[in-house]
Amino acid sequence: MKITVNEKTVTLQAGITAEAARARFRPGADLVILNGVPLRSARDQMLSEGDRLVLITRGATPPAREFETMLAARHGAGVYAKLKKCAVGIAGAGGIGSHAAMSLARMGVGKLVLADYDVVEPSNLNRQSYCVSQLGMPKVSALAHNIEQANPYVKVKTVRRRLDSGNTARIFAGVDVFIEALDLPEEKTRAVVAFAKVYPSVPVIMVSGIAGCGPAGEMKTTRAGKNLYIVGDLESGVCPGAGLMAARVLIAAGMQANLAARLLLGLEKPLA
Repeated sequence: MKITVNEKTVTLQAGITAEAARARFRPGADLVILNGVPLRSARDQMLSEGDRLVLITRGATPPAREFETMLAARHGAGVYAKLKKCAVGIAGAGGIGSHAAMSLARMGVGKLVLADYDVVEPSNLNRQSYCVSQLGMPKVSALAHNIEQANPYVKVKTVRRRLDSGNTARIFAGVDVFIEALDLPEEKTRAVVAFAKVYPSVPVIMVSGIAGCGPAGEMKTTRAGKNLYIVGDLESGVCPGAGLMAARVLIAAGMQANLAARLLLGLEKPLA
């Protein structure tokens, strides 16, 4: 009979128990999940054709090949293989940048280049992908740690510097998509112009208009040029009574990450 063990299809003799499969494939596993249900005891649980068995050793990092097999099983082998070869640069590791980076890491993008000069502050915790134990850490260091916890096989390059016209293109050399996730309008413009001047054929995804908690349907992706995209409603800026809130920031970050994936997979074509 055929079952899947940690997302890999295997052939076993009929009448085998979950405990016997654990002993064969992951002797050190202390958690056995059968068809989505954790088993109290695997000794008397017989396996059947088509069962899905997940064997977990708590606290242990799955081997690279097994981890990739599990990602490929969810995304499709072709999709995962394409994303693994790609690199995405993210300018800014705040609310937008930290969540976009985490999404791309979970999707299996092969390399992330993260640049930010700031540290994690208490006011960041309302919307950014950090926790109390990371207060005071450089954001790029904290983010790299969080990415490693989600996908230890993503290559992460961190640069703790303020971006300017002279270093942006150099820092993000070689990326396939550039995500702008900075705070100040002048910083945003300066980084995008500096990057696009050197790499005009690389897609750039900006963000504009994400403050408050307006309707999610107002968030959109606007194509502003051959390789320039802007995510947001293009209007809502930070003002009294309309700050940056987690839900809308997460929506924008998710839209940026999703668009980056579409570009990397060739599902979004540049204008002629």
